[in-house]
Amino acid sequence: MNVPRLDTSFLPRRRFLVDTGMGLGAIALRSLLGQQDPRPDTGPIQPDIDPGHPYAPRPPHTVPRAKNVVVIFCSGAVSQLDTFDYKPELIRRHGQPLPGHDKLVTFQGEQGALTKSPWAFRQRGQCGKWTSDLMPHVGALVDKLCFVHSMQGTTNTHGPGENFMSTGYALDGFPSMGAWVTYALGSENQNLPAYVAIPDPRGKPQSSANSWAPGFLPAAFQGTDFNTSNPIRNLARPAGITPTTERKTREFLQRLNLRHADRFAGDTELAARIASHELAARMQLAVPEVVDLSNEPAHILKLYGAVSDGTKTGEIRAAYARNCILARRLCEQGVRFVQLFNGSYQTGGEGVSNWDGHKDLYNQYSVHGPVLDQPTAGLLVDLEQRGLLAETLVVWCTEFGRMPTFQKGAQGRDHNPNGFTCWLAGAGVKHGYSHGSTDEFGHEALEDVVTVHDFHATILHLLGLDHLRLTYYHNGLERRLTDVAGRVVTDVLS
Repeated sequence: MNVPRLDTSFLPRRRFLVDTGMGLGAIALRSLLGQQDPRPDTGPIQPDIDPGHPYAPRPPHTVPRAKNVVVIFCSGAVSQLDTFDYKPELIRRHGQPLPGHDKLVTFQGEQGALTKSPWAFRQRGQCGKWTSDLMPHVGALVDKLCFVHSMQGTTNTHGPGENFMSTGYALDGFPSMGAWVTYALGSENQNLPAYVAIPDPRGKPQSSANSWAPGFLPAAFQGTDFNTSNPIRNLARPAGITPTTERKTREFLQRLNLRHADRFAGDTELAARIASHELAARMQLAVPEVVDLSNEPAHILKLYGAVSDGTKTGEIRAAYARNCILARRLCEQGVRFVQLFNGSYQTGGEGVSNWDGHKDLYNQYSVHGPVLDQPTAGLLVDLEQRGLLAETLVVWCTEFGRMPTFQKGAQGRDHNPNGFTCWLAGAGVKHGYSHGSTDEFGHEALEDVVTVHDFHATILHLLGLDHLRLTYYHNGLERRLTDVAGRVVTDVLS
């Protein structure tokens, strides 16, 4: 049998030696370049969590600017045009149609004419920032604030909008900002929850507990919700049980739990449940103390407006003010993430009591503005005078904005996710600064647009976390707070 010979004419010996030499040289060059300028690791970072100690402090990815966060979330979509986004052209063209939008139909129907704010705007602070008279106390602090006027959302419905601002997703079932942060960093205080949500005294936001839920993250990272009006239930020791008996009972229970855990070593869910029960036991001592404001001096209560003047608005303001004091006290105790809500959604006898100013914006905001204003300003001043603002990032946000027009047949503004305002204060951000802008009527963000994912990426960055790498593997995907988007808004960083 004749066996065909291999045709080697396509690879002469000399060419083979030359190519091999060049290949070895390329490998050597790549090695040298790698030593001189190593490419940074871009893979996911998933924190190593001990199920028995899920709240143990964990290191950030980079040097952080902030140690903890207070998010002030105003439910109902605060109008940027009646608070912080000054538009002289809107005032000049009051009563005229919105140019280019004849018979515009938005969330609740056809829009009417351009409508200036019922509140006058004036320049404040050394930076000369224009803000409205609706919130003069916060306005007086503009030199401490970093405004983002070019926010954009993706939904014009409250529940999904609140979800999106809190979790980065419009749908239910995704982890909240606070859950991501405590998953990554743990807590400095092992006697209090790492993440506390403080609902408005009048009720919960429209998206309810989804605003502080853990989603697909371990349940340990869910926010614990309580406020000064409704502290955590069932913490008090039952009558007839002495402190000694209670302590010995806890010690005995701990021994049983440890014995049970030894029998099922490696069961992470069991370890997490034991850790949760142990935290609950420690909270019995810590939470009543932190919620008790009786030792706050009179000048602090006055600063926040925490004493009612006897009016209905004064009572609501005082209740929110006490929650602001609680937020400060939690920061003092090392709680990593505090989510403070202003405005709630009720369907009972009082109707809607949040910032959803569709029908009668003036009368609604005449209540909401004073409730939010003094306590929020008091919180910023108090954090600063205690040296806490330098290490605390304060975030003021809402789910979307409002239209520059009034709705036809009503005295209020419809939903508008195309352009709205949020602000930051404290650790790591510029002071007396405004980033981005909407058009001349405040309708759409045009300059330096900031998405909600960008906003979240910036918050994580200030905590020393890389939003691109902080992930959790779920259903075949490496999930992130910022989904597959987001960039750090470096212009707002100090």
